[in-house]
Amino acid sequence: MGLDDDIAILAAAPVFEFFDSGALRLLTFAGERISLEPGERLFERGDKADGGFVVLSGTVELKGPGGTPVLAGSSALIGRTALFAKGKRPTDAVATSSTELMRISAQLMTRVLKEFPDAAAAIYDWLADDLGELSRGLETVRARLMETKTR
Repeated sequence: MGLDDDIAILAAAPVFEFFDSGALRLLTFAGERISLEPGERLFERGDKADGGFVVLSGTVELKGPGGTPVLAGSSALIGRTALFAKGKRPTDAVATSSTELMRISAQLMTRVLKEFPDAAAAIYDWLADDLGELSRGLETVRARLMETKTR
């Protein structure tokens, strides 16, 4: 895969869609490439999370405790929150085919956002909208639970 292919894949991934070509080029050069074979583990639930991964090719299965597995393919972003804050991985991640990923550390993300403030502002707005939507959804659930409780 060439530089332009990597940039196109990053541009299609959530969060990175807000970056211009200069920011994407910097991420492509500075991001760490990882190759996995089928069955190879990317990380385990509970591992330290200090960055995210963009799937360049192949597929990764994400599975939490008792949950339905989710398959992440090309341009999927794994670990969105870990791009901005350290934490713990909530799932196991295992390659289901030969897979290429790009690891974007939180440190690299901070550097790029400082150098490209327009992208930082767009991501801030997007995350604020996402959080607002989550909050409205939780309020709906709370109202339904209160209705059920008073019956």
